[in-house]
Amino acid sequence: MEHNLISQKTFRYFTFGEKSKAKYLIYVLHGYSQLAEYFIRHFQHLNSDFYIVAPEGMHRFYIEGTSGRVGASWMTKEAREQDIKDTIKWLDKLDDEINCEKKFDKKIILGFSQGGATAARWSFLGKINPYSIIYWASVFPPDLIPEKLSKSESNVPDYFILGNNDEFFTKESYQKTIKFYNEKNCKTIVFEGKHSLNTPTLNLVLKELLESY
Repeated sequence: MEHNLISQKTFRYFTFGEKSKAKYLIYVLHGYSQLAEYFIRHFQHLNSDFYIVAPEGMHRFYIEGTSGRVGASWMTKEAREQDIKDTIKWLDKLDDEINCEKKFDKKIILGFSQGGATAARWSFLGKINPYSIIYWASVFPPDLIPEKLSKSESNVPDYFILGNNDEFFTKESYQKTIKFYNEKNCKTIVFEGKHSLNTPTLNLVLKELLESY
């Protein structure tokens, strides 16, 4: 018989930028087998208007074998529903802590790969109400069936970004995923590249988000 016990756990996150001077808060959620410490480096070129927060998935593991490089995951198929609930609770608590002494003009979530599904669940199941969500090379979680891809009531679009040579998408899934996001009124951008972040595309999207809406 399965049982559950609630106990305290310490979660890890990394930040970059001067919080007191920043106008915008951007949460960046890493993909499967990545660590927040290294993932946040992709955003350190952003100017001082941004305060960058990179939470880390609660499950850390050795990527190969029983030693060497370590990665993290937001969830697996095992005890999936409970892990989702725990993740949302701690992300909400993190957001409360980050915002307790500072009011940001805009709050953005970027979820890369598996982090995109976590971004979606956080937006719909948590307390956060982001200005926009950037889904980067991620499949929207099938357990959420919304009319649009965030609960924000503003006219600011969410974004879906994908490399044209992403090795994790077959030709069929590539077209199917783009079609899904387009039908949800998500602004889709395809860049020249693989399953990775792309600095020029990221800069373009953030510039458009902050200047056009």
